[in-house]
Amino acid sequence: MNLLYISISGNTRAFVNRLQTYAADQATENTWSIKEIHDNSPLAAETQPYVAFVPTYLEGGNGVDNGDQEILTETLRDYIDFGDNAKHCLGVIGSGNKNFNYQYCLTAKQYAAQFNVPFLADFELRGTNQDIERIYQVLQEIEPKSV
Repeated sequence: MNLLYISISGNTRAFVNRLQTYAADQATENTWSIKEIHDNSPLAAETQPYVAFVPTYLEGGNGVDNGDQEILTETLRDYIDFGDNAKHCLGVIGSGNKNFNYQYCLTAKQYAAQFNVPFLADFELRGTNQDIERIYQVLQEIEPKSV
């Protein structure tokens, strides 16, 4: 299984790297690979199952009446939407800042709705050690056994 992510401030990158380190230290066999998607990433066909990690950056507003328009992370949306990539997506994990209330992880929830995949989990900013353990367990439960 692949972990695809986009990271603007470095928080999502740091979280995914910590998650991969944690997974490598576990007794279970881990076959994860990580791939950062950024503005210069060429669109490519994904052929293996993956989970997408997406932070929330929105245009402002409150996320209810306005301010639900994604900014800065559209490259990942375009990547997932490319070809048959969406059919390999097992779900989305979101990050954000809880100070933004309804907008917290709104981008990830929008991805889940658009691509008809589950919103698997969330973490705030760079996440805590408990978030790492919790999300590792979520990924263990959905990881395909024969890839």
